[in-house]
Amino acid sequence: MADQLSGAGLAAASDIPSLDRLLNADALQPALATHGRTQVVAALRRDLDALRKRALDGGVPRHELDAAAVAARTSAALDEAARPRLRAVYNLTGTVLHTNLGRALLPDEAVASVLRALTTPANLEFDLDTGGRGDRDDLIDDLLCELTGAEAATVVNNNAAAVLLMLNALADRREVVVSRGELVEIGGAFRIPDIMKRAGARLVEVGTTNRTHAADYENAIGLRTAMLMKVHCSNYAVTGFTKSVSVAEVAALAHARGLPATVDLGSGTLVDLTQFGLPKEDTVRETIAAGADLVTFSGDKLLGGPQAGLLVGRADLIRKIKKNPLKRALRVSKLTLAALEPVLQLYRAPEFLAQRLTTLRLLTRPLRDIQPQAERLRGVLAHAAGPGYAVEAVPMFSQIGSGALPIDQLPSYGLAVRHAGTGRPGRHLDRLETLLRKLPVPVIGRIADDALWLDLRCLEDRDEAAFAAQLAEPLA
Repeated sequence: MADQLSGAGLAAASDIPSLDRLLNADALQPALATHGRTQVVAALRRDLDALRKRALDGGVPRHELDAAAVAARTSAALDEAARPRLRAVYNLTGTVLHTNLGRALLPDEAVASVLRALTTPANLEFDLDTGGRGDRDDLIDDLLCELTGAEAATVVNNNAAAVLLMLNALADRREVVVSRGELVEIGGAFRIPDIMKRAGARLVEVGTTNRTHAADYENAIGLRTAMLMKVHCSNYAVTGFTKSVSVAEVAALAHARGLPATVDLGSGTLVDLTQFGLPKEDTVRETIAAGADLVTFSGDKLLGGPQAGLLVGRADLIRKIKKNPLKRALRVSKLTLAALEPVLQLYRAPEFLAQRLTTLRLLTRPLRDIQPQAERLRGVLAHAAGPGYAVEAVPMFSQIGSGALPIDQLPSYGLAVRHAGTGRPGRHLDRLETLLRKLPVPVIGRIADDALWLDLRCLEDRDEAAFAAQLAEPLA
């Protein structure tokens, strides 16, 4: 049998080289230097086991047993295993604050601050003035109060955590009154009723899906009521025959009965977006000024910072929240604080904000910059996609994302790719979309209306050359 295999250019199981012989081969030395003996040995054993099984089943081509061939397979397997799972991508979906792609991009000042916090000790909980133990909230609460008009502030790891902590600290085993039209569900099946239950609070729904009146809140207040709460309508809008009660009205009703009025503002912008030509969104300061006693909002949405949940409002309520045991369980790391502080500092010079805050720069990127870029890249993508596809530079609309201003759109420009042949285009578009995702820096677009859409709003000019370089050769 061995002679037959040999004559056919196949090797038997007995011809497979030993592990020790391969480890001493020159071809394996680069892999050993890069990945270490432990990983190389494990990978070699997997490769040799596979070769042995194939040899027993019918033989293995002899060239696959060469040390160079084994080294190539082993190195490729180890390189793939070592490739980071969290990778940079090009967000061409048209959604600026894309939850699945990491939401807000940090400005340079925040990146430098995080790098410093990663590589040096820092006064995270150390008071440099007294030499005693400090509170990590002290690093950002003065800034938050200055920018929002609140008396006090604290921070946890995301807005869901902020809502959970607020409810558990202030409404455990008591009732929270919320309009039925504001019982939202956001990404990851986060539902206000569920989070209330987990926090130990009892939900009292008032009004209907489309209409809630001040009297509905007032009539629901009882001996067990802990607060009146309003929730930002994330990811959707109710239009038509509707009625809602303003923060000011809810606050007045709550204060008349000695209760706090709280607002889950969600996206939580700190500035009037209309000054930048964007749609109106209530600011945190406006919400506090309207009478809200506590406001919760996200750090990585319109604020443009890291993932965080921010709570601002009355000092006595913030003190109670900070004493809750959940506060420690939900606290943020030094990296979050290192990123958040410089982002908040940017808001102290609002005249520079549209240039320095990455999120706002992308949201306000003008068509006069995006359209020429689309024209420049049309031919590049057409060459890479090949003759089976037609590529056009076309106007399109972006959206803010992450639940902020869900029905508002931003005029944009990009590339629309359609199948140039006959038959159903879906399979061909899926293939191209997959090839773009397989690039060294994956390109993420969206398929709709028999086309692959690549919105260029989030491809800044400084990234264009690297993006185009990936498409210099036809896609496989």
